Parts: sequence; structure tokens; C-alpha cells
Amino acid sequence: TTILKIGGNVINHPQQLANALDYFSSIEGPAILVHGGGRKASEVIAAMGHEPIMIDGRRITDAPTLEIVTMVYAGLINKNIVAALQHRGTNAIGLSGADGNVIRAHKRPVKTIDYGFAGDVDSVDATMINSLLAIGLKPVLCPITHDKNGQLLNTNADTIANEMATALAVAGERISLQYCFELPGVLTDINDLDSVIEELDPIQYRALV
Repeated sequence: TTILKIGGNVINHPQQLANALDYFSSIEGPAILVHGGGRKASEVIAAMGHEPIMIDGRRITDAPTLEIVTMVYAGLINKNIVAALQHRGTNAIGLSGADGNVIRAHKRPVKTIDYGFAGDVDSVDATMINSLLAIGLKPVLCPITHDKNGQLLNTNADTIANEMATALAVAGERISLQYCFELPGVLTDINDLDSVIEELDPIQYRALV
């Protein structure tokens, strides 16, 4: 099973998005697409007269922001991706974490920063995902989850991809987890696109963070 995560900067560039969807459609066997869309969400938030608030690259999701990101992620972006995949002959189904109770989360506890309605993942229903894959559907997951108490939550899409891979691996699946960004890889110098780190182990990671 292949899990491909595409980021918001890719989504905002039509040709890069088309390339990513062409690649996803070419994958043989079960496949899941997880998408972000934060850049588009910020554009819509600003257009609707609400100021996007970011701290250290993480969005503060107050109540108005949650309404907008739900519309953008679960509606505009998700359904456009599903339609584009259908055009490519890929039978995709768009999901939020609330659909089929696929991803349950909780509101992130307040420590030094209150992130509002940001969600941290509690569980992924691998059985539900595998049942969709078994009938030939390719799930397209947006970064909206729920807490089983009627509350939607805005959850990091990279985290969702990782949690999905972990849950399916625990269920016995062999997983390939791939992240698609606008850059060629992890860089030692953000201004030098040729400074890609080809391999990264935990020790190097901790040093570079």
C-alpha cells in the first residue's frame, strides 16, 4: 500500500499538482492520498476578512478559521482532487477524518500556546481504510478530523500521513510512505536547491533540527 502526501505549495501550483496526480494515478496496487492546503486556506481566510494567525509555522485555529479550513480542505481542495483523479481513470473517494470514523483526534492541550481547534490524532481505523482499498477505491484524505463528540478539528496533514502509515503497518500491511513537496528534498541550505541530504538518520536529524 502506497501513501502519498502532497503539500499546500504543490496544490497551489497547477502543473506541480497535475504531475503529482499523474504519479498517484500511475501507482499500481492500493494507494492513499493525503493532502494539505494551508496556503490556499490562508488565501481564503484573508479574502473573507479574517486574519490568518501562524506561530512557528503552525496555524492557530479559532472558531471562524475552523469553519473556513473545513470548507477549503474538505470541500474545495478535496473534491477538486477527487474530480481530477476521476478524470485520470482513478476511482478516488474523498474523506475527512469524520467520514466512516476514519480518524479520531483530541483538541491539542494548551501548554505555552493555545492552538485553538487543532487536533492531535488518537486513532486511525485501518479496517475501514482497508475495506475501501479492497473494493478498488483510492481514499483521498483531507486534514480535518473529529473527536467523536461532534467537534471537528484541524490536524496536520503530515501527521495524518504518518499515523495512517503506522496504523496500516500494525494491521499487517507493507507500506510505502512518500511526501511530495515543492523542493527537491531536505536541504542543508534553504537557498541552495543542490544541497539535498540524500540520507538522514535520527542522529543527523536531531543535530540539524
